Amino acid sequence: MHNQSSQYIGRDLEAMSFAKNYHLWILHTFKPFIGNHLVEVGAGIGDFSQLLLTTNPTSFVAIEPSRGMYHTLKDNLKSKQNVTVFNQFFNDVSLPQKPDTIFYINVLEHIEDDTAELHHIYQCLQTGGHVCIFVPALPRLYGSVDKAVGHFRRYEKQSLQLLMQQIGFEEVKCHYFDIMGILPWWLFFCVFKLHLKANQVSLYDKLVVPIMQRVERIIIPPIGKNLLMVAKKG
Repeated sequence: MHNQSSQYIGRDLEAMSFAKNYHLWILHTFKPFIGNHLVEVGAGIGDFSQLLLTTNPTSFVAIEPSRGMYHTLKDNLKSKQNVTVFNQFFNDVSLPQKPDTIFYINVLEHIEDDTAELHHIYQCLQTGGHVCIFVPALPRLYGSVDKAVGHFRRYEKQSLQLLMQQIGFEEVKCHYFDIMGILPWWLFFCVFKLHLKANQVSLYDKLVVPIMQRVERIIIPPIGKNLLMVAKKG
């Protein structure tokens, strides 16, 4: 994988960019596809890992290549049962067993050769297993925060669908996510080129996310700030 060291520049900033309600919303969307043997790639400091562990998996592997974040991740998960933590890139890890569910939560956009990464996911998964992907969407929204945290791209639905299909995955679901986030993201980070602040995240998480979660359960948005994909290895 080319230029791996630059993939996680700014991950400490990004780690705080998802507040509790947002994480729970993502988890709720993925929950029907979560199996027993889980791998989370780019686990950061373990915020989403701890939510995944509430599903009581048989085994859980958290992978985080950033040394600084790895130590915090390991500390945050040390009291959990059946958890293994690696301070490596995914393609360097020898997994204890084939997982049935692999998670990439705001990670794939940090990887320059995402095609090679997705091929590696396909090889690692059990037959019938799922990969759950959550990425930033819409290339036109690429702004100051994307640049600061080392994103190589923002995704479009059709291009991600085609890529997954070419690798051999069967699409289970793929849709945009968080339509209300488009305008503030564009204004703050594309027009005014501001930096992401914790109070902005907290306010959006408390006021907007609970409403939009209910709305988007009923009406799948035609466009959104993020893109969510679940794909199956047939």
